[in-house]
Amino acid sequence: MAAPAGKLMHAVQYESYGGGAAALKHVEVPIPSPKKDEVTLKLEASSINPIDWKIQKGLLRPFLPRTFPYVPVTDVAGEVVEVGSNVDSLKAGDKVVSMLYLRRGGGLAEYAVASASMTVKRPAEVSAAEGAGLPIAGLTALQSLKSAGIRFKVGSENGANILVTAASGGVGLYAVQLAKLGNCHVTATCGARNLELVKNLGADEVLDYKTPGGAALESPSGKKYDAVIHCATRIPWSTFERNLAESGKVIDITPNATAFLTAAIKKITFSKKQLVPLLQSANKEELELLVGLVKEGKLKTVVDSRHPLSQAEAAGPRASTATPRGRSLWMCGLSGRVKLLKQALYVNGKELTIRRLSVVDYPVSSPSASALALALTLEFL
Repeated sequence: MAAPAGKLMHAVQYESYGGGAAALKHVEVPIPSPKKDEVTLKLEASSINPIDWKIQKGLLRPFLPRTFPYVPVTDVAGEVVEVGSNVDSLKAGDKVVSMLYLRRGGGLAEYAVASASMTVKRPAEVSAAEGAGLPIAGLTALQSLKSAGIRFKVGSENGANILVTAASGGVGLYAVQLAKLGNCHVTATCGARNLELVKNLGADEVLDYKTPGGAALESPSGKKYDAVIHCATRIPWSTFERNLAESGKVIDITPNATAFLTAAIKKITFSKKQLVPLLQSANKEELELLVGLVKEGKLKTVVDSRHPLSQAEAAGPRASTATPRGRSLWMCGLSGRVKLLKQALYVNGKELTIRRLSVVDYPVSSPSASALALALTLEFL
């Protein structure tokens, strides 16, 4: 099954830095063809991460994007329709999860070209929406925990005390679940409306970050943290330092210049307490691990909302200024039909998150303000 040669597809792109959601344009462009080590995918789901709107804002200029116009988004799930001459691990018809080249993007479209080296098979038990949520957010969570010394091999007994900040965001929710799978005691911070959600996903202690105890990052049980998976912003090192165990680490997933400076100072002064800036990397084996955990029901992608591709600009303000709980899933087709798979519904003032085997009842209130861990997922019918 090859992509239709010479045919056009629907895509969403922008032609310059800035402009936000209003700058997104709906266009018809040729369906891409794979090079020898690539595959062409018919997309079923695409996940928008903070890096995508940072690129559009120009925060990574002059490195990204390489050229304009640019079709954003890298985290996708879909079906292989064409393979390059050197690809023997995949074939047409395979359902997959993939992480596209950041320099080229391409995820907000009906078809995309992906490297076979970062494309993994997706079993029937894993929906396209669940799979598309994994690459950036899931890998960041997994790699941050590994940087903290947590191991995920059979028989591993970590027993570490872990703090996850901004635990109701995309990375944070994966980090909470993965830390529990690593046999850790997990303390988490989030907004008041998400306390029950984070608790239900496995956190042992959950703090409202707006309370004095939450702002101070103090464990209710008085534990010192062996590691902090820091998914929030604007928390000074001094706040972390007094809560860390003797050789504790802070893994910062969104490091700024101050974080890098602090990390360097801690290194050269041989401090036992360290700050570790995390630079997430593409890793096929780790992505396969995450897909396997979803298949086994051990890892969940939390869904907030969905939008059709024809209304892609509707997610722009949500992606950059608000924090839906976890990942906001857009289950859609060009017609704008909405498919209710892991969709959040509101009934009698309460949000009911429909999952494959269960319905979890969460309270509803207004969104909070930290958006850095948010990823929006778009699924095409």
